[in-house]
Amino acid sequence: MSALLELEKVNAFYGSAHILHDLSLKVSAGEKVALIGRNGVGKTTVVNTILGLASLRGGSIRIGAYQLARPRAYIAPNHGVVVVPQGRRIVANLTVEENLLLGAAVRRKGPWTVPKIYELFPILQERAHTPGTALSGGQQQMLAVGRALMANPSLILLDEPTEGLAPVIVDQLAQIFNKVADQGTALLLIEQNMSLVMRVTHRYLAMAKGSVVAEGTVDDESLDELHAHVMV
Repeated sequence: MSALLELEKVNAFYGSAHILHDLSLKVSAGEKVALIGRNGVGKTTVVNTILGLASLRGGSIRIGAYQLARPRAYIAPNHGVVVVPQGRRIVANLTVEENLLLGAAVRRKGPWTVPKIYELFPILQERAHTPGTALSGGQQQMLAVGRALMANPSLILLDEPTEGLAPVIVDQLAQIFNKVADQGTALLLIEQNMSLVMRVTHRYLAMAKGSVVAEGTVDDESLDELHAHVMV
Protein backbone atom coordinates (compact mmCIF):
# COMPACT_ATOMS: atom_id res chain seq x y z
CA MET A 1 0.00 0.00 0.00
CA SER A 2 1.23 3.50 -0.80
CA ALA A 3 1.80 5.87 2.10
CA LEU A 4 -0.62 8.79 2.18
CA LEU A 5 1.18 10.32 5.16
CA GLU A 6 4.62 9.53 6.53
CA LEU A 7 6.47 11.24 9.36
CA GLU A 8 10.06 10.12 9.89
CA LYS A 9 12.04 11.07 12.99
CA VAL A 10 10.10 14.30 13.38
CA ASN A 11 11.13 16.78 16.05
CA ALA A 12 8.67 19.58 16.74
CA PHE A 13 8.59 22.53 19.11
CA TYR A 14 6.35 25.24 20.49
CA GLY A 15 8.87 28.01 20.98
CA SER A 16 11.65 26.44 23.03
CA ALA A 17 9.46 23.55 24.26
CA HIS A 18 10.50 20.31 22.55
CA ILE A 19 7.30 18.24 22.15
CA LEU A 20 7.87 15.57 19.49
CA HIS A 21 11.06 13.52 19.76
CA ASP A 22 12.11 11.54 16.67
CA LEU A 23 8.49 10.58 16.04
CA SER A 24 7.79 8.27 13.11
CA LEU A 25 4.43 7.08 11.78
CA LYS A 26 2.86 6.09 8.51
CA VAL A 27 -0.72 5.83 7.23
CA SER A 28 -1.31 4.04 3.94
CA ALA A 29 -4.20 4.18 1.51
CA GLY A 30 -7.34 2.57 2.88
CA GLU A 31 -6.02 2.24 6.44
CA LYS A 32 -7.87 3.04 9.67
CA VAL A 33 -5.21 3.87 12.27
CA ALA A 34 -5.56 5.03 15.87
CA LEU A 35 -3.05 7.31 17.58
CA ILE A 36 -3.48 6.79 21.30
CA GLY A 37 -1.87 7.91 24.55
CA ARG A 38 -2.68 9.97 27.62
CA ASN A 39 -3.15 13.73 27.57
CA GLY A 40 0.02 15.71 27.05
CA VAL A 41 2.09 13.15 25.13
CA GLY A 42 1.99 15.15 21.87
CA LYS A 43 -0.87 13.61 19.86
CA THR A 44 -2.39 16.94 18.83
CA THR A 45 1.11 18.29 18.18
CA VAL A 46 1.43 15.68 15.42
CA VAL A 47 -1.52 17.38 13.71
CA ASN A 48 -0.24 20.86 14.47
CA THR A 49 3.17 20.05 12.99
CA ILE A 50 1.58 18.88 9.74
CA LEU A 51 -0.39 22.15 9.64
CA GLY A 52 2.59 24.34 10.50
CA LEU A 53 1.18 25.38 13.88
CA ALA A 54 4.11 23.72 15.66
CA SER A 55 7.66 24.24 14.46
CA LEU A 56 9.27 21.37 12.53
CA ARG A 57 12.96 21.33 13.43
CA GLY A 58 14.11 17.90 12.35
CA GLY A 59 12.98 14.87 10.42
CA SER A 60 10.68 14.77 7.42
CA ILE A 61 6.98 14.79 6.55
CA ARG A 62 5.68 13.39 3.29
CA ILE A 63 2.11 13.54 1.97
CA GLY A 64 2.07 11.01 -0.83
CA ALA A 65 5.02 11.91 -3.03
CA TYR A 66 5.09 15.51 -1.75
CA GLN A 67 7.84 16.50 0.71
CA LEU A 68 6.33 18.91 3.26
CA ALA A 69 9.48 20.93 3.89
CA ARG A 70 7.76 24.06 5.25
CA PRO A 71 4.35 23.02 6.64
CA ARG A 72 1.50 25.50 6.27
CA ALA A 73 -2.18 25.05 7.09
CA TYR A 74 -3.31 25.17 3.44
CA ILE A 75 -0.74 22.73 2.01
CA ALA A 76 -1.96 19.44 3.48
CA PRO A 77 -5.57 19.84 2.23
CA ASN A 78 -4.30 20.64 -1.26
CA HIS A 79 -2.56 17.25 -1.21
CA GLY A 80 -5.50 15.31 0.20
CA VAL A 81 -4.95 15.37 3.97
CA VAL A 82 -7.55 17.23 6.03
CA VAL A 83 -8.10 17.69 9.75
CA VAL A 84 -11.24 17.54 11.87
CA PRO A 85 -9.80 19.64 14.69
CA GLN A 86 -10.20 19.18 18.40
CA GLY A 87 -13.01 21.48 19.49
CA ARG A 88 -14.58 21.38 15.99
CA ARG A 89 -13.95 25.11 15.23
CA ILE A 90 -17.24 25.81 13.53
CA VAL A 91 -17.29 29.34 12.07
CA ALA A 92 -19.78 31.27 14.19
CA ASN A 93 -21.19 33.71 11.66
CA LEU A 94 -21.80 31.12 8.92
CA THR A 95 -24.74 28.77 8.41
CA VAL A 96 -24.38 25.00 8.37
CA GLU A 97 -24.25 24.95 4.57
CA GLU A 98 -21.79 27.84 4.41
CA ASN A 99 -19.53 25.97 6.85
CA LEU A 100 -19.71 22.92 4.58
CA LEU A 101 -18.80 24.97 1.53
CA LEU A 102 -15.63 26.16 3.26
CA GLY A 103 -14.37 22.60 2.95
CA ALA A 104 -14.70 22.73 -0.82
CA ALA A 105 -12.37 25.73 -1.10
CA VAL A 106 -9.41 23.51 -2.09
CA ARG A 107 -11.38 22.45 -5.20
CA ARG A 108 -10.20 18.84 -5.18
CA LYS A 109 -12.27 16.58 -7.38
CA GLY A 110 -14.09 13.66 -5.81
CA PRO A 111 -17.42 12.17 -4.79
CA TRP A 112 -18.27 14.42 -1.85
CA THR A 113 -20.74 17.22 -2.53
CA VAL A 114 -23.25 19.04 -0.34
CA PRO A 115 -26.07 16.62 -1.34
CA LYS A 116 -23.82 13.64 -0.52
CA ILE A 117 -23.01 15.15 2.89
CA TYR A 118 -26.72 15.59 3.53
CA GLU A 119 -27.27 11.92 2.68
CA LEU A 120 -24.65 11.01 5.28
CA PHE A 121 -25.94 13.51 7.86
CA PRO A 122 -29.68 14.19 7.29
CA ILE A 123 -29.82 16.43 10.37
CA LEU A 124 -27.47 18.88 8.65
CA GLN A 125 -29.88 19.26 5.75
CA GLU A 126 -32.69 19.96 8.22
CA ARG A 127 -30.54 22.66 9.83
CA ALA A 128 -28.84 23.86 6.61
CA HIS A 129 -29.66 27.54 7.14
CA THR A 130 -29.09 27.55 10.89
CA PRO A 131 -25.91 29.15 12.28
CA GLY A 132 -23.35 26.38 12.67
CA THR A 133 -22.69 27.21 16.30
CA ALA A 134 -26.41 26.88 17.12
CA LEU A 135 -26.15 23.10 16.64
CA SER A 136 -25.70 20.66 19.50
CA GLY A 137 -22.20 19.36 20.21
CA GLY A 138 -22.83 16.13 18.34
CA GLN A 139 -24.32 17.96 15.36
CA GLN A 140 -21.34 20.32 15.29
CA GLN A 141 -19.03 17.30 15.16
CA MET A 142 -21.04 15.94 12.23
CA LEU A 143 -20.68 19.34 10.56
CA ALA A 144 -16.92 19.33 11.15
CA VAL A 145 -16.64 15.86 9.57
CA GLY A 146 -18.85 16.93 6.66
CA ARG A 147 -16.76 20.05 6.11
CA ALA A 148 -13.61 17.90 5.98
CA LEU A 149 -15.18 15.49 3.49
CA MET A 150 -16.08 18.41 1.21
CA ALA A 151 -12.35 18.69 0.49
CA ASN A 152 -12.52 15.17 -1.02
CA PRO A 153 -9.53 13.97 1.00
CA SER A 154 -7.54 10.77 0.74
CA LEU A 155 -6.93 10.89 4.52
CA ILE A 156 -8.80 12.51 7.42
CA LEU A 157 -7.09 13.24 10.74
CA LEU A 158 -9.74 13.12 13.49
CA ASP A 159 -8.46 14.86 16.62
CA GLU A 160 -10.44 13.73 19.70
CA PRO A 161 -13.73 13.71 17.75
CA THR A 162 -15.86 12.29 20.60
CA GLU A 163 -14.62 14.54 23.39
CA GLY A 164 -17.56 15.64 25.57
CA LEU A 165 -20.18 13.79 23.54
CA ALA A 166 -22.89 11.46 24.84
CA PRO A 167 -22.43 7.71 24.24
CA VAL A 168 -25.35 7.57 21.79
CA ILE A 169 -23.65 10.25 19.65
CA VAL A 170 -20.34 8.39 19.86
CA ASP A 171 -22.12 5.30 18.54
CA GLN A 172 -23.48 7.30 15.60
CA LEU A 173 -20.06 8.73 14.82
CA ALA A 174 -18.47 5.26 14.90
CA GLN A 175 -20.90 4.15 12.21
CA ILE A 176 -20.20 7.29 10.19
CA PHE A 177 -16.41 6.88 10.40
CA ASN A 178 -16.66 3.29 9.21
CA LYS A 179 -18.98 4.31 6.37
CA VAL A 180 -16.55 7.03 5.27
CA ALA A 181 -13.66 4.56 5.37
CA ASP A 182 -15.68 2.00 3.40
CA GLN A 183 -16.00 4.62 0.66
CA GLY A 184 -12.21 4.82 0.36
CA THR A 185 -11.02 7.54 2.74
CA ALA A 186 -8.22 6.58 5.13
CA LEU A 187 -8.52 7.61 8.80
CA LEU A 188 -6.04 8.60 11.49
CA LEU A 189 -8.09 8.68 14.69
CA ILE A 190 -6.59 10.50 17.68
CA GLU A 191 -8.71 9.26 20.53
CA GLN A 192 -8.81 8.24 24.20
CA ASN A 193 -12.10 6.34 23.93
CA MET A 194 -10.70 2.83 23.46
CA SER A 195 -14.13 1.37 22.75
CA LEU A 196 -14.35 3.66 19.71
CA VAL A 197 -10.81 2.72 18.70
CA MET A 198 -11.79 -0.95 18.72
CA ARG A 199 -14.92 -0.32 16.68
CA VAL A 200 -13.33 1.87 14.01
CA THR A 201 -9.61 1.17 13.56
CA HIS A 202 -7.47 -1.78 12.53
CA ARG A 203 -4.06 -0.64 13.73
CA TYR A 204 -2.87 1.48 16.64
CA LEU A 205 0.18 3.60 17.45
CA ALA A 206 0.72 4.40 21.12
CA MET A 207 2.55 7.58 22.13
CA ALA A 208 4.46 8.52 25.27
CA LYS A 209 6.73 11.52 25.83
CA GLY A 210 6.48 12.74 22.26
CA SER A 211 7.32 9.47 20.50
CA VAL A 212 5.58 6.35 19.26
CA VAL A 213 6.51 3.66 21.78
CA ALA A 214 4.25 0.77 20.73
CA GLU A 215 2.15 -0.31 17.81
CA GLY A 216 0.06 -3.26 16.83
CA THR A 217 -3.19 -4.62 15.46
CA VAL A 218 -6.30 -3.58 17.37
CA ASP A 219 -7.88 -7.03 17.02
CA ASP A 220 -4.89 -8.54 18.83
CA GLU A 221 -5.43 -6.37 21.92
CA SER A 222 -8.05 -6.46 24.65
CA LEU A 223 -9.81 -3.30 25.77
CA ASP A 224 -7.76 -3.36 28.99
CA GLU A 225 -4.51 -3.71 27.04
CA LEU A 226 -5.38 -0.69 24.91
CA HIS A 227 -6.31 1.28 28.02
CA ALA A 228 -2.89 0.45 29.47
CA HIS A 229 -1.23 2.42 26.67
CA VAL A 230 -3.25 5.49 27.64
CA MET A 231 -2.05 5.20 31.25
CA VAL A 232 1.68 5.25 30.39
